[in-house]
Amino acid sequence: MGGVELMVAKPPLPARGSDVFVAAVPLRAANGPPQLVMSTAYSFHLSFDLQHFMVLSTSAHLPSQVLVFDFQPEDPESIYAALAALSGRKIPGVLQMRKMKKLPKTRCWRVGSCNVDVEDAIHKFNSNWDTDLIVGQHDCRHYTNGLVECLTGEKHVLDRLRRSQKGTFPLV
Repeated sequence: MGGVELMVAKPPLPARGSDVFVAAVPLRAANGPPQLVMSTAYSFHLSFDLQHFMVLSTSAHLPSQVLVFDFQPEDPESIYAALAALSGRKIPGVLQMRKMKKLPKTRCWRVGSCNVDVEDAIHKFNSNWDTDLIVGQHDCRHYTNGLVECLTGEKHVLDRLRRSQKGTFPLV
């Protein structure tokens, strides 16, 4: 007699053919003046570098689900992390994956389609990623560039977006 096969459900990751996006949000900082400076710089587009970049992915099979992948300090609001970052020292970082209900309406750019199996590619990429964060040398920008290249084949996507900032960004 045949038995019933039990299947364990995992949260689905986008499959091949998924759209890949890059989004930018203000850098997080300690409350008070540091947070005010970061928010002001972001609001007035004062520097492309004063933003936190992350990779987003959507799938035609699950259009209402957006997966977000990023790399940031373990405690981005810590004054100690800020001081270490400013001095160029390593700080503990963390890789994150979370879900959003929809794509951001601003500062979100479609950068391509995934031509590989997303689940395998992200797992492999993240398992080889060093989580010691060094601002300017190994941070969210490097993670975003690397993951986009892994998923779409496009190299240095943030350089292209930075150049396009001189005109208007191709918003979603």
